[in-house]
Amino acid sequence: MIAAPLHLAGERLMLCPSGVALWPAKRTLIVADLHFEKGSAQAMRGHPVPPYDTRETLERLSFALRRYGPRRVIVLGDALHDDGALARMAPADRATLRHLLSPLEVLWIAGNHDPSPQPDLPGQCLPEWKEGRLHFRHIGGATPLPRAEAELSGHYHPKATLPTRAGGITRPCFLASGQRLVLPAFGAFTGGLDVLDPGMAPVTRGALRVFLLGRERLHSASFEALRQSYAALAAKP
Repeated sequence: MIAAPLHLAGERLMLCPSGVALWPAKRTLIVADLHFEKGSAQAMRGHPVPPYDTRETLERLSFALRRYGPRRVIVLGDALHDDGALARMAPADRATLRHLLSPLEVLWIAGNHDPSPQPDLPGQCLPEWKEGRLHFRHIGGATPLPRAEAELSGHYHPKATLPTRAGGITRPCFLASGQRLVLPAFGAFTGGLDVLDPGMAPVTRGALRVFLLGRERLHSASFEALRQSYAALAAKP
């Protein structure tokens, strides 16, 4: 996989096609919206979905940790699909999660799905985190940022569609502006919200580029060009 550089508030970040971001200067891996145990939550509501999303998400996380060898992980909220998720998690999956994270410094940012601290998880649970000029939050776009600072967030599960001659290609994506980076959802069952959906408005003001996840690399496109191409398609009779 080929990670792509992005500069934000004077810091060099790397965006990985796996859906994680790296802060090399701090040996930090950043990930959003794992949504562990979404499958079991759906099953409790009568939706027959396979109960393997947690295991697949753990495998993806394990791959990213092995590849980049961080000393710290920042999880930008909604690590758990709800506050009962850890209790529903299979013992083997709980053991795997602890094994992966116990050697590391872990910062769990509270999300709207998992607002309560989870003392059984290694690391610290925080409402948000600021380090240098970077703010780490679950829901971005709600607070004005000083000119020299920037924000990393999750929550919106951004995805985008690139038009091609063979039709549109839709993939989860990073959404970047001059002061904001919204990470794609990392969990196996998370889905996504199109970056041109009105619900994305808080984080698309001033948006510059999208970076669609590919198998080995990211596929970058100008946000404005994407918007214009969709407007042209909508105007066709």
